[in-house]
Amino acid sequence: MSHEYYRRGRNWYTAIGVLFSVMAGIVLIRQLLIWGPEFVGDFLFNGEITNEKVSMAMLAFGIFMIALGFRKHEQKR
Repeated sequence: MSHEYYRRGRNWYTAIGVLFSVMAGIVLIRQLLIWGPEFVGDFLFNGEITNEKVSMAMLAFGIFMIALGFRKHEQKR
């Protein structure tokens, strides 16, 4: 394989982003199945720090890390 070839999106940023996104998705789906959409919505928009808000932050962080993983890689000359 050439040293000029870069496997775009296959690095630890993307892996950590996928990990965070999958875990956040599992938690949110579990909460939706246990409590239902109206309770999850109430927990999401109240003034306290709840599991749903942490899951949304994890999802945002995961998407950010995936975006970092797919940024253009500059080769050093």
